[in-house]
Amino acid sequence: MLPLALPAGHETAPVVVALSGGLDSTVLLHALAATPAIRARGLRAVHIHHGLNPASGEWATHCERTCAAMDIPLRVVAVDVDKRSKLGLEAAAREARHAALAGELERGDLLALAHHRDDQAETFLLRAMRASGPDGLAAMRALRPFAQGWLWRPLLDVPRADLLAYAQAHALEWIEDPANTSLDHDRNFVRHRVMPLLRERWPQADAALARAAALSADAADLLADDDAHALEAARTDDPHVLAREALRALPAARRARVLRRWIAGLGFPPLPGEGIAQFEADLEAGADDADFAFEWGDVALRRWRDRLRVARACPALPAGWTDAWDGRMPLILPDGGTLVLEGAPAFDAPLRVRLRTGGERIVLSGRTHSHSLKHALQDAAVPSWERACLPLLVDADDGVLAAGDRLLSATLDAWLRTHGARLRWTPPAAR
Repeated sequence: MLPLALPAGHETAPVVVALSGGLDSTVLLHALAATPAIRARGLRAVHIHHGLNPASGEWATHCERTCAAMDIPLRVVAVDVDKRSKLGLEAAAREARHAALAGELERGDLLALAHHRDDQAETFLLRAMRASGPDGLAAMRALRPFAQGWLWRPLLDVPRADLLAYAQAHALEWIEDPANTSLDHDRNFVRHRVMPLLRERWPQADAALARAAALSADAADLLADDDAHALEAARTDDPHVLAREALRALPAARRARVLRRWIAGLGFPPLPGEGIAQFEADLEAGADDADFAFEWGDVALRRWRDRLRVARACPALPAGWTDAWDGRMPLILPDGGTLVLEGAPAFDAPLRVRLRTGGERIVLSGRTHSHSLKHALQDAAVPSWERACLPLLVDADDGVLAAGDRLLSATLDAWLRTHGARLRWTPPAAR
């Protein structure tokens, strides 16, 4: 028998097993199914069908047979992996898998993953080779919040050899993914080349590295409380925006931890070390009138004046995009933002919406001459991340009537006041 016990405080939680069909998850499912108390609370399984391998359909069928034999409900969820993702195919597949698994959880569910001690040792080494600090070297946690429930790894202290012995003793069948033998992947290189060498010299290498991960987790937890207090002091009304001056007051090491905690809490990929270095250089330069930006994957960290914002990078809008709009219905912009006319049925005549091309001018209320739109937006304290995706509302002569709802021309402002109406622009969601 494997030493499986539900984590404290979750003794009545239903368990959902992420079933790949491989050795580890098959053993985990079988061991949980053999525990009457866990089965009675609604044990079920989920298989994510990526479709990336020609045998993916056979793997799904295998999982269906396995669950039927154990009388365990199974959901097979097909996902579309973005093969052109900036994150790379492996990371894009992982992101799609996590999103699909999150969608399968109900409030309070435990999502059981079959990572074992060998996996933990490999993860520690891989994080060390990336120069990770205590948080990264803590590797995988046995229990952490995930979606509406919790991610649970009950086998982290169990060596893979024990799982193999269990599977053989119970005559279990599993599939072998040929990708797990390819040395093109860093983890496979560590698994098949590095770890065997370490075990030759130090037979307990797996246990020692896993223990080092646990000690790193203890150190990270001690630092986390102070990180949380520092992050709260830097927050603004917008969860995606921090106050730079509050960050500047922190020691550099604490600042890096706060940034990473903030970004992780919003569900974005970890901020690379280069991003920390570039932000530190921006702080040292102290140029308040200069914009700072760092992008990794599809996420952007931007600083404007005293505000630091993280969000999905603003989608590139089609060059030359334009659209007619009479205000009767909300206008959905190509980047997912919207323009809405509230309080009036429509404009007196159809207007046009287009993107900034540079050189535009606008006549503001109370002014007799036009101003550079670029300078007017800066004077109005419109952040650089909003200016990047700002739609312009123009008349038949291409005169600027509005820049989103951040700036209104004298003409449009007077019309809206007369009609008791309001123009509202909602930027694309930060997500």
